[in-house]
Amino acid sequence: MDLPTVADLAAEKDTLEAALSDPANFRDAAKMKALTNQLAGKKEFLALLVQLEKIRHDGAGAVTLSTTETDQELKEMAETDVVRLRAEEEALLTQIGELLHEHDPRDERDVILEIRAGTGGEEAALFAAELFRAYARYGETHGWKFHTVSKSPSEQGGFKEIIVEVSGSRIYGTLKFEQGVHRVQRIPETEKQGRIHTSTVTVAVLPQAEEVDLEINPDDLRVDTFRSGGAGGQHVNKTSSAVRLTHLPTNTVVVVQDERSQHKNKEKAMKILRSRILEEAERKRQHDEAIERREQVGTGDRSEKIRTYNFPQDRITDHRIKKSWSNIPGVMNGEFEPLFSTLAAAARGQ
Repeated sequence: MDLPTVADLAAEKDTLEAALSDPANFRDAAKMKALTNQLAGKKEFLALLVQLEKIRHDGAGAVTLSTTETDQELKEMAETDVVRLRAEEEALLTQIGELLHEHDPRDERDVILEIRAGTGGEEAALFAAELFRAYARYGETHGWKFHTVSKSPSEQGGFKEIIVEVSGSRIYGTLKFEQGVHRVQRIPETEKQGRIHTSTVTVAVLPQAEEVDLEINPDDLRVDTFRSGGAGGQHVNKTSSAVRLTHLPTNTVVVVQDERSQHKNKEKAMKILRSRILEEAERKRQHDEAIERREQVGTGDRSEKIRTYNFPQDRITDHRIKKSWSNIPGVMNGEFEPLFSTLAAAARGQ
């Protein structure tokens, strides 16, 4: 594996930091975000290279000691260090290889995350809320920001639907394998007979589309406004602040009514609409080109049952790669790393 030197990578990092500090770039939000993401990647790569150099230096010393040391105890300790350091070097090279691996250019995009209760009524809505909180807890540890666009609560505190914008570093690349149908098997708290119920939740992960990605002809849009429903006091009953956008060529409909401002609701609706249309275009492109690799992790089609959470047996099974994990409480607390890393490796064919 050909790797850059620490000095070269440090110089690239310094260049990016200088660009981020340049007042000329401050007003260009898109450029600042791109620079920030690039800098985060360079820092991660640089940290791994520095660690790799140290391990290789220590490993060379351990090899020398293991072949020249006459004291048997010290010799055995050195030989143990050689084995350990070689294993650490191999693990680091794997991590570095992941960073160098060609990836979807959309991986760095922020996303619109949509979680909806499927079959199972209130139990499905409760699990939709739990799954959202699990993603949010994972995101908190990685510096992600969540902004609610729209939500529809259920009677017992779940979500019939929740749509959020998620921003941060490499969001789509991390969450893209989550899109699909998630099945949960457990005994609901309201179940008096102790029977296991099966419910489903659907997850959609849409890379946020910019205006430069997709130009929407205003003549192709129908904009309807109406009074918001639900909680909100007298204001929502008197003001037509809710917005429904319909993209006529694709019959894509988006409704947003969370904000009191009609302008803000329309702005949010346009973000979702643009992302949905772009995702559908990408899905059709992949289908038309028949991109089907055995090492790929599913197709991302929302109709797929991608995962089952079996609470009584404390088992999570991903049906695409036929692998299972335990520790459902940990995963529901945001500990997704074992799942995410395994799915990413499977997608690379490793």
